[in-house]
Amino acid sequence: MTPEIRLRIHEALDRFEIELPSWGFADTGTRFGKFLQDGAAIDLADKLADAGEVHKLTGCCPKVAVHVLWDFEEGDDPAEVARLAARHGVKIGSINPNLFQDQDYRLGSLCNPAAEIRARACRHIEDSIKLGQSLESEIVTLWLADGTNYPGQGSIRARKQVLEKALEEFHGKLSEEQTFLIEYKPFEPAFYHTDIADWGMSYIYAKKMGPQAKVLVDTGHHYQGQNIEQIVAWLLDEDMLGGFHFNDRRYADDDLTLGSIDPYQIFRIFGEIHGYAASKDGRYPGIEYMVDQSHNLKPKIEAMIETVMTAQELYAKAALIDFGQLEKHQASGEIVDAERLMKQAFNKDVSGEIAEWRKGRGLSPDPLIAFRESGYLERIAADRLARRAALGISESGSYA
Repeated sequence: MTPEIRLRIHEALDRFEIELPSWGFADTGTRFGKFLQDGAAIDLADKLADAGEVHKLTGCCPKVAVHVLWDFEEGDDPAEVARLAARHGVKIGSINPNLFQDQDYRLGSLCNPAAEIRARACRHIEDSIKLGQSLESEIVTLWLADGTNYPGQGSIRARKQVLEKALEEFHGKLSEEQTFLIEYKPFEPAFYHTDIADWGMSYIYAKKMGPQAKVLVDTGHHYQGQNIEQIVAWLLDEDMLGGFHFNDRRYADDDLTLGSIDPYQIFRIFGEIHGYAASKDGRYPGIEYMVDQSHNLKPKIEAMIETVMTAQELYAKAALIDFGQLEKHQASGEIVDAERLMKQAFNKDVSGEIAEWRKGRGLSPDPLIAFRESGYLERIAADRLARRAALGISESGSYA
């Protein structure tokens, strides 16, 4: 490739950072059960160690998202957690409240018909905001499982109004550095209506909440056939795109490694972001790129590395789109040439330039192979199997 193209790829990779999810390193499951892995993390210390290993190998994952109820216990010292993360070469990233697993929330949390349960959910969000401030985290994300399963179960308008009021109160609790990202999902666990079901609802809630609120796009949380890059383009133009949760889907929210089903879609999404920056003289918007995956079958650390490598490849390819030439094709109605230009960038082999970028930072040209050769998984599996036995954790994952 020419020196100009090589520079564009390297500059793209320099600016591209991805946050890893703590929960992606632990044993998790489906509603039917879970399949355990010997090397799965037992506690937050394990999760931070695993995330640190991925960052060490890829050079682009300096932050770890935490789930408040899964990663913190009452009395935990945030300063000690921050120090623990730093020992593994990472820092705490987004704070993720949990309003979907407590038995009190069977009819919802922030939209629950009972005022005392709504108040409890609000306290949890406020505590999560404070925790983020203690950890110097700049992002709080909200995924709300609230909704109804049958017509007439609840007033859709009343629930909307209750949620709007709660979000406005949360905005007043944010520090100047914090951004509140509102996620959406069309269904599950609510199958009649979901209180934040699509990007338009998330957008309206964020606008009403206040200037420090934006929309979080999960690449899995969409119906089949939905044009996610159009959603991204609209949110970019409205300055309301706050971040992504990376995964892929065959049906809806399938928690698959990025690009495993439709890499061209992820390329097109990145293309919208690069195109937006090109229209702004190269100024990129502040977007949080985060992974949201938890694998039952794929080895957890390998799946994370695989997703990160795929994201880097597709982000680099999208940076090669000639947006100046694309605009000319669009203005002239040259449909075939416009599409051909997109496909040429997508089909470009950028592996050599990415390997060169990694070597320049003292990294292995292939992080996945480097991980397999490191012996890290064998070491942690032996250690964690022994610790599980000492803690009395059974093969089902519960305490014996």
